[in-house]
Amino acid sequence: MRRFPALLPTLPLLFAASLLWPAAHATSASPASKARGPGHPLADIQGSDPCREFVARLPNVKAPVCAAARLKPTVGRSVQGRTLYQRDVVAPEARIRVLVVGAMHGDELSSASVALHWIQLALQTPSNAHWRFIPALNPDGLMVRPAKRVNANGVDLNRNFPTPNWRRDAKVYWEDRTRKDPRRWPGPRPLSEPESQYLYDEMERFQPDLIVSIHAPYGVLDFDGPSVPPARLGRLYLDQVGIFPGSLGNFGGVHKGMPVVTIELPSAFRTPLDAEMRQMWLDLLRWMSERIVPEPPDPLVVPVKARKATS
Repeated sequence: MRRFPALLPTLPLLFAASLLWPAAHATSASPASKARGPGHPLADIQGSDPCREFVARLPNVKAPVCAAARLKPTVGRSVQGRTLYQRDVVAPEARIRVLVVGAMHGDELSSASVALHWIQLALQTPSNAHWRFIPALNPDGLMVRPAKRVNANGVDLNRNFPTPNWRRDAKVYWEDRTRKDPRRWPGPRPLSEPESQYLYDEMERFQPDLIVSIHAPYGVLDFDGPSVPPARLGRLYLDQVGIFPGSLGNFGGVHKGMPVVTIELPSAFRTPLDAEMRQMWLDLLRWMSERIVPEPPDPLVVPVKARKATS
């Protein structure tokens, strides 16, 4: 399995950045450093503040909500060079890793809003998880007016993941089932887009036990992968819609064995009420506690403390 493929070109930058960091930063241990699932090597380098764009663009996102999310820049970039941001929230006794992705489709504005609100709920009730939130995977599609489902290259990111037989199935599906709908073009090849490549690499880095992908506007739940799916989250009920070539659910849930809960919010332009977003969160935590079991540690991986003791 590939490990850290996106980090190799950044090694000179990492070295240079490390020289600029204060000694106190180098010696202080953050909660994320103790959790399973490493952080990004550039995550603490100061970047531009995304809240100015998010607050102006997203429904039900005020400046205090975005500021409290304390989003960090990552190594990920969009086609147009926008930074992809993330936030880790780590429970004191984190046993599982959960990756939450919003705005994979840029015209589903409410999905990014819910991800930002859920960061606040994770800070209040993190359960037993190390949460990693990526509120806006497709910022180019999100920020253009009018917003677009596809990225700046016109690719549907949720058809661009390397599922088996992608080259055959994705093309046939796009041509025959969608009649070459430009909103659903899977791209010239799997992982052709920097945003889908970033999420693929993030799945390799973080190795989530669960992926939650937030979409809109069909008002249902979908599920792919092992485990028993949640019957409902808040007012959203399970209604599995099928498997699509190149989709995250197909790639992560079916091919990689990482359960993928796909949330389809009722509206792309309005979030649920705050109480409903909280109920969805609590229902997710309840289901996770019953159904998501962390992978056992790899017996071939020697813990850091053990390596130090034998060196």
